[in-house]
Amino acid sequence: MKKTASAVWTGEVKTGKGSISTETGVLRDAPYGFKARFEDGPGTNPEELIGAAHAGCFSMALSMMLGKENLTPDKIETTASVTLDPDALEITTIHLDVKAKVPGADDATFQRIATAAKEGCPVSKVLKGASITMDAKLDA
Repeated sequence: MKKTASAVWTGEVKTGKGSISTETGVLRDAPYGFKARFEDGPGTNPEELIGAAHAGCFSMALSMMLGKENLTPDKIETTASVTLDPDALEITTIHLDVKAKVPGADDATFQRIATAAKEGCPVSKVLKGASITMDAKLDA
């Protein structure tokens, strides 16, 4: 299985601009640039997209792993905060904030499965150079 995304960049790094697209068309010429990445300018940036990919991958992995223990989540909400060190140009940390409603799950079981999902989802595996932390809360 292979998925494709593309980027086009024009100009120098600080005043240039780019666009990002995906083969599915979910992103079509989405703008990105220096100001969106290092300041509060409009558009997206690679770290935000990595965060979205990580949150989505983790949520699906958690749902799958809960299912293997006959637990079906009503809802999983995940936010991934990606920290970029602008001096080293290195992603240093990714923090997952997870809130889930899982009927029949106790907190110990949920924490065990959430930790396994954090370590086992494909995006976590590819991002293993960063410190990945997590706060997981089970809604009653």
